[in-house]
This record gives sequence, structure tokens and C-alpha cells, in this order.
Amino acid sequence: MPVTRRYETSHPWLTFRLDAEKIPAAVWILLGEARSKCEHLAGVPLQPKTAQMLNQVFLAKGVRATTAIEGNTLSEDQVRQQIDGTLHLPPSKQYLAQEVQNIIEAFNGLFREILSGQPFALTVDRVCAFNAQVLRNLDTTPEVQPGALRTHSVGVMGYRGAPAEDCQHLLQRLVDWLNDPSFRPDAEHGVIKPILAAILSHLYLAWIHPFGDGNGRTARLVEFAILVTAGVPMPAAHLLSNHYNETRSEYYRQLDMASRSGGDVIPFIRYAMQGFVDGLRDQINLVRDQQLQVAWINFVYDRLRTAGGGVAVVKRRRELIIEMSPPDRRKALTPEEISMLSPHLAKLYAERTQKTLRRDLNELKNLGLVVADGTGRFRACVETIAAFLPARKSPEMPAPTVRQE
Repeated sequence: MPVTRRYETSHPWLTFRLDAEKIPAAVWILLGEARSKCEHLAGVPLQPKTAQMLNQVFLAKGVRATTAIEGNTLSEDQVRQQIDGTLHLPPSKQYLAQEVQNIIEAFNGLFREILSGQPFALTVDRVCAFNAQVLRNLDTTPEVQPGALRTHSVGVMGYRGAPAEDCQHLLQRLVDWLNDPSFRPDAEHGVIKPILAAILSHLYLAWIHPFGDGNGRTARLVEFAILVTAGVPMPAAHLLSNHYNETRSEYYRQLDMASRSGGDVIPFIRYAMQGFVDGLRDQINLVRDQQLQVAWINFVYDRLRTAGGGVAVVKRRRELIIEMSPPDRRKALTPEEISMLSPHLAKLYAERTQKTLRRDLNELKNLGLVVADGTGRFRACVETIAAFLPARKSPEMPAPTVRQE
């Protein structure tokens, strides 16, 4: 006779099943968009500075989200300082830095391991190792053993984890399920199946709650591991954690509803996917802005190369318009304000008169690289580059009238 376990009565929603036919079209559309945008992100060459920025920014966001949702109060700037090794906290707050450092090392270690080509296997032992890493050098209660499955009952916000005696069995069932070929990436579906596996791993680890502490952080490490192993770009692999943290009350509501519904995972998948796709759209916009900036700089070089003038004059005007071009410097400014945009510009015009600067700005205006607003202020005309984008009807434009013959 089959063995009857306590969780079958106390947690009947732990079925380890996903009926793909019940996933609504709207969620499949989100999954398809996620696959497309992940492939786009993975295939777009970035400037080294932009690539580093993207990785560092979203590493900081992912680390902060992973720890903040469980009570860590460090800001994103403080997390970035910890990544850079420059964070200084008083002794009473050192544990916050240790929590963050544990996650930084876990994320970076995982990514290095996967980039090196080492095969990654999701096993019970690996999940336990993640938990040990999460709790490393942190004070815990006596019954909590980092990396060891709990032997006592636990709960969070009114939810009780699965019976302790079933945790080993449930964790083994979970990794067996997630390692099933039905969740592996393939040529037809790309990363769609692993994305589903990542979301389900998080949900089920939250339900089982197999450890005495650090369950949420462990779940987010497993989720991250599944995503990057499947080929999701590292910045994008942090987006689910960001979403859960930024919509924390809805996150807990969705977790609660998923168990109260008897294990209907579809609403949680829909909630997670909408946040994931929203985050991917933002990242694609960042990449698009960088590509437009590169195209704009190339355009600047071409325009000035054919404009004539001495080498020194052309170089000075080129440096002037490039310093005016970053997104945070595109508002209309007076010549005096423009000369102080950066130490480089200040030095460039320090030994020249304001007349030289105005002459340079007017020449750039004649070339279509700068626009004046009529009040003596100038800004870079970066929107010129939009003329080279493929033609399309914008949402604001009325639909064309079709004349009947």
C-alpha cells in the first residue's frame, strides 16, 4: 500500500503538477514576449561601460530585493557600496551587510560557475547548500541549522510550512519535478519552460518552507539558478526578485491565494510573468537608449567630418556636442551652464572666451546637431537620430484613410 504522509492532509495543494492546457492565452503571450526579449538582450552588443553598468545595477537590485523582502533595511546605494567593498556600518548593523554579502557571493558564484561551462544540477543537496550560504556567519536561533532541513514547525504571516517529517520527501519530489525534461529549454520554446520552472520552484519552496530560516532567500537563489542555467541574461534573471519585492503586499496575497485555492498556480504565474515582462521592457529600453546614443555619436562624427574647419576646431566642437548628449544633460542650458557640464568642458573652454563657445554652439546649430530655444539656451538635438528608425505609425497618429475607388 502507498505510504500516507501528513502533508497530503495538511497541504493537499502540493501536487507537483502543472496543466499547461489551463494556462490562458494572455500568459502564453507574456511568456512569448519574455522569450523574445531575453533573446534580444542576450544578442545585443553593448558598450563595455553600459554592459558593466547593466550588470552592476541589476545585481544590486537583485541582492537588495532578495534580502529586503525578508527585512533587510539597506538601501540600493548601500548594497552597491557593499558590492564595491566601500560600505561602512556600525557594529550594530554589521549583520545587515553580512546578509547582503552572502547573497552577492551566491549570485556571483553561480554566474561564474555557469559561465565556466560547469554542468549545473539542481539537487536536494544543492538547495541545502544554498540555504547554508544564505545563513553563513549569521546568528540564528538554536533550532536553526544552516543548510539542514528543519525538524520543527515553522510559519510566516499565518502560513504554516509543510510538516517537518515530510520536508526531505517534498524537496526531493520538487527537484525531480523541476529536472523533468518537460521543463528543459528547447529550440521550439527557448527559455519559456525554464521560466515556468523558476516561478514554480519559488512558489513550492515558499509552500514547503523546508528550512528553519532563510527560505525566501533560498527560493530566490534557486529561481535565479534555473534562469541563468537556461540562458536568461544575468540582469534579467534578477527581475522576478525585484518584482516580488516592489509589489510585496501583492506577492504575499498571491502566495496566500495560491494555497487557499487548493494549489491553482496559474494566477501566481500570471502575476510573476507580468512583473518579469515589465522589467524586461525597461531593460530593453535601456539597451535601446544606449544604441541610439552610439548611433548619435557616429552621426556627430560624420556631420563634423564633412563640415570643414581646422582639426582642433572640429575636435573641440565634437567634444562639446558629445558632452551635451547623455540623457541627463539634454535639457536646454545657457552657454555658461553648458561650459560647466563636466570638468572636461570647463577645462576645454577655460582659456577661451564665451564668444568662442557661442560660435561653436551656433555652428553646431547650423549643422542640425544643436537646437536653440529662443531664450539663449541650447540643447543637443539627439532626436534627429529617430529619423533613421524604421518608419511606422505611432499610436498617436490617426489611422490612414483608405479611399474607395
